[in-house]
Amino acid sequence: MNILVVNDDGIEAAGIRVLAGWARKLGDVTVVAPRTQQSAKSHSINIQTAFRVESVDWLPGVKAVSVDSTPADCVRVAERYLRGQYDLVLAGINRGYNMGSDIAYSGTCAAISEAAYAGWRAVAFSTWPDSCEAAGRHLDRIWAFIEQHSLLDICPLLNVNIPPEGGGILITRQGGTYFRDTYDEQEDRTIKARGFSVYDGSFDPQIDYDAVFNGCISVTPLSVDRTDREAFRKMLNVVQ
Repeated sequence: MNILVVNDDGIEAAGIRVLAGWARKLGDVTVVAPRTQQSAKSHSINIQTAFRVESVDWLPGVKAVSVDSTPADCVRVAERYLRGQYDLVLAGINRGYNMGSDIAYSGTCAAISEAAYAGWRAVAFSTWPDSCEAAGRHLDRIWAFIEQHSLLDICPLLNVNIPPEGGGILITRQGGTYFRDTYDEQEDRTIKARGFSVYDGSFDPQIDYDAVFNGCISVTPLSVDRTDREAFRKMLNVVQ
């Protein structure tokens, strides 16, 4: 199996080394990752200016390429410049959860969405900051769960969030907002975002952040189709 590994924390981040090292159990691994930190860049791509793509020394037996652009561009480079063909794309392990409305901002989730555009199956992995090693210890069990239930046959795009303690694995849906930002003025009159949790301590085992904050691993099927299907049907009935 040919496997592409990407992230948004940058090619030197601890999480991508954990994920790529584990992925060698599954097949041949190629890493194409941002040269620098690209968190919260969502699905942005660079079509205005040139950017650098360089081979780098990395883990033994792993071909690694640094891209001076976004996570989505890393997947595009892997497909359209490096001419790779992959059976599976893995993103992460992200330093911080990607759940609820934060999925829209996530470069990690954007990478697997770009993979879906290429027709590749893809899984994103995220965990609590500084818990990538702990999350890596659950990857065997998570992958066995995915394979046992043929989840990638049902949906080729999965978003997995792993609390450090692991716990049971639940199938979930995207929740709402659990984290917000405010802006603090700096001494030089610039402003900087500061995040804070608005999680209310609830527990609905079918919601991604409820599952994770109660110690369970969350597996959420995603889609790149942004059509509001219910509204589409209603509009057709109104217009026809």
